[in-house]
Amino acid sequence: MPLTDPRPLLLANARLIDPAEGTDRPGSLLVEDGVIRDRSPEPRPDSLPEGIEIIDCEGRVVAPGLVDIRCFVGEPGYEYRETIASATKAAAAGGVTTIVCQPSTEPVIDDPAIVDFLLRRARDTGIVRVHPMAALTKKLAGREMTEFGLLKAAGAVAFTDGARSVTDALVMRRAMTYARDFDALIVHHTEDPNLIGEGVMNEGEFSSRLGLGGVPVEAETIMLERDMRLVKLTGARYHAASITCRDSLAIIARAKNEGLPVTAAVTVNHLTLNENDIGSYRTFCKLSPPLRTEDDRLALADAIADGLVDIIVSDHDPQDVETKRLPFAEAAPGAVGVETMLPAALRLHHAGLVPLPALLKSLSTAPAKLLGLPGGTLARGAPADLIVIDLDEPWVLDRDDLHSKCKNSPFDEARMTGRVVRTLVAGRTVHG
Repeated sequence: MPLTDPRPLLLANARLIDPAEGTDRPGSLLVEDGVIRDRSPEPRPDSLPEGIEIIDCEGRVVAPGLVDIRCFVGEPGYEYRETIASATKAAAAGGVTTIVCQPSTEPVIDDPAIVDFLLRRARDTGIVRVHPMAALTKKLAGREMTEFGLLKAAGAVAFTDGARSVTDALVMRRAMTYARDFDALIVHHTEDPNLIGEGVMNEGEFSSRLGLGGVPVEAETIMLERDMRLVKLTGARYHAASITCRDSLAIIARAKNEGLPVTAAVTVNHLTLNENDIGSYRTFCKLSPPLRTEDDRLALADAIADGLVDIIVSDHDPQDVETKRLPFAEAAPGAVGVETMLPAALRLHHAGLVPLPALLKSLSTAPAKLLGLPGGTLARGAPADLIVIDLDEPWVLDRDDLHSKCKNSPFDEARMTGRVVRTLVAGRTVHG
C-alpha cells in the first residue's frame, strides 16, 4: 500500500457522484494528508493550502474508488497465475482501490499466520488496499470449520470456501452458528456439485446445440434455498457470492422481505454477457457459475438498479494458456476481470439499464459497508480513495495491455465506452 502523499491535491471542475449520500453534482474535492479534506462547488484560491496540485477534471466523474470483494490473488502458491503486485496494478488500472482476495491459495488461508503473511506482502508489494477472506472450512474441504475468532483477529474480513460449496448442511449450520457469535460474515458459493455433474455451461437449447453438458439453474437455487433456511435458523449474516438467474432473485427477495441478514452479489460477467457469447466454444467465456440466458441477464440488471442485488464483483480468476487453450469441456473455468469490471459495468449505464449512481453504489459503497471497510464515500474525512472516470472515451480491449499475468478476458477485443483515467489511494495517484 502506498504511503500518503504529503502534497495537497485539488480535483477541480468535476462531476462529484457520492453513492453513499445519493448525490450527483458539480464541484471540487480537496485532498490532504490522505483524506478528503473538503468539497465545494468552487473553492476560493486564497483558501487552498500552499503548494497544492490542481487537476482540472474537465467535467469528468469523480467517485469513490471501487471495492472488489471477489478477487483471486495467487500468493501464496500460485504466483505463476497472479501476484499481489500484478493484481493490484490491474486493480488500479480499473479504478479498484480495495481488493478482497479469496482463500483458495496454497496453502489455503485457514491459519492466522497465512493471513498475516498476506497482509505483510500486500503492504510491501501492493499499490491498492488488500484484505483477505479466510477459509470457511479447513483446506476448503467442507468438513471442519476454521477458527473464525483467531482468523478474524488476524485480519480476515469474512469467511468463504471460494468457488467451492459446503454441501453438508450440518457443517454449514454449525459454521453459521459459530459465525453469528463472532459477528462474522459467511460468503457462500451456491452451486450443488452433484447437480453440476459433468456440466460445463448453462443447461438449455444452446448447450444441446453445442453438444456440451449443461448446468441447470437448480444447482444454484437448491443450495441458495437451503442456505436461506439455515440463516433463518441461526441468525447468521450471510452473503451469496454470485447469483446468476431470475429464480435466485426470487429467493433473495423473499429472504430480505422476511428481514433476514442476507445480501447478494452478481459478477460483471453475468450482467453483461450471456450463454450465446460462448459462440463457437470460446473458453474465455467458460465460467463458474456459467453464463445464463439473456432473460436472466436482464433480470440481474434490474435487480442491481432497484437494489435487490447489493454488489457487483469482478470474480477475477486468472488462468494460464495451458488451462484455457483446451477443448471447452476440458478448459478451466474463470476469467480475469478486476481491470475491466468498471468499463464492462458501464455498458449497463450506457444502455439505460442501471443509473450511474446505483451502479457506482454496487461497486463501491455497498461492498465497503458490507465488510466494514473504509471508503465508498466522498464525505469529509473519508480516505482519499478516488477515481476519475471519462464516461465517453471509446476504446478496444487489447489483451496485451492488461496488467494481470494472465490474459483470459471474456471481453478480449471488445469495444468499450468509458474508462478510469486516474486512480488515487490515500491521496496518492497509483494510476493515470
